[in-house]
Amino acid sequence: MILTVLDRLYGRPAWIRWGLLAVGLTAAFGMPWVLYPPVAADILCWGLFAVAFDLLLGHAGLLSFGHAAFWGTSAYATGLIAIHSGLPFYVAVLGGGVVAALIALPIGYLSVRCSGIYFAMVTLAFAQMVYFIANQWHDVTGGENGLQGIPRTLPGVNLSDSFFFYYAALPVVLLGLAAAWRIVHSPFGRVVAAIRDNPARARSLGYPTHRYNLSIFIVSAFLAGLAGGLYAVNHGFASLQEVYWTTSGKVVVMTVLGGIGTLWGSLVGATAIVRLEDWLSTSGFEEVGLVTGSVFIVVVMLFRRGVWGTVAHALRKREAARSEDPGPEPARSEPIPAATGPSGAADKAN
Repeated sequence: MILTVLDRLYGRPAWIRWGLLAVGLTAAFGMPWVLYPPVAADILCWGLFAVAFDLLLGHAGLLSFGHAAFWGTSAYATGLIAIHSGLPFYVAVLGGGVVAALIALPIGYLSVRCSGIYFAMVTLAFAQMVYFIANQWHDVTGGENGLQGIPRTLPGVNLSDSFFFYYAALPVVLLGLAAAWRIVHSPFGRVVAAIRDNPARARSLGYPTHRYNLSIFIVSAFLAGLAGGLYAVNHGFASLQEVYWTTSGKVVVMTVLGGIGTLWGSLVGATAIVRLEDWLSTSGFEEVGLVTGSVFIVVVMLFRRGVWGTVAHALRKREAARSEDPGPEPARSEPIPAATGPSGAADKAN
């Protein structure tokens, strides 16, 4: 699923499609064997968050600077459900995603009526309101201390080891990625893309553009909420950092690095950023933002389409050149000249 989009774009044979799928799943299942399991789980969470954000930015053309509101709200909601109910963490994460979608309904209803930079600023303003509420509502969120002691509850399974929690969280992420892929390739997703490309023409055809944009906004918030809930359970706490504006900026960087509108490029960007931050922090380097910002600038200047987008564009150009090249023309034999003269006339007569 993760890499089959290349097959759909470039018409690869079925065996290559299944081979790419096998490589993607092998990487997903083998990640905690080569990386520190909590870091591998963070890559899953941020990857799903970036894919959810790319649904909105790349496929709907809406740049949100406030997606941390949904990631963070779900982190708090998941923690509260897990702490006070004792339900399996799957239920808590799903509940966090639902809460994020409910929060996105009024925010999206007011935001999608704007476009461009105005949409971005409105979403940022709403996200800062959520941050203020989380900071002031000490009895529920813990304020500056955050919400601590979020359990990893799953009946019959001991998830105290992060290695086992990774494999428990992996199905949630894979289902989220499958849902994002299906939405993009559904009739609904194609209408959203048409509205992005030409909203006036879409309205003239009778499509309620605001309603479609609101729907994809809520779906994106729900998937971001699933990712935020898993992140909170993975770390065992939810803090103000989850709803701060820098979290929204971080997911934008991941999406741009991977490639806007590529969907799976967001996974590449998330993996690169999380792995780089982990490596820098463990090496004792304190100015992590300086390095990640420099990498972002270099990639934007050299790879305008992002890492995944650049590779996809190169493959597309190669396939186009191959299809247009007719190849060497076959050698043509010279025609036998017609017989002339008396003998030729005699042959024709015979």
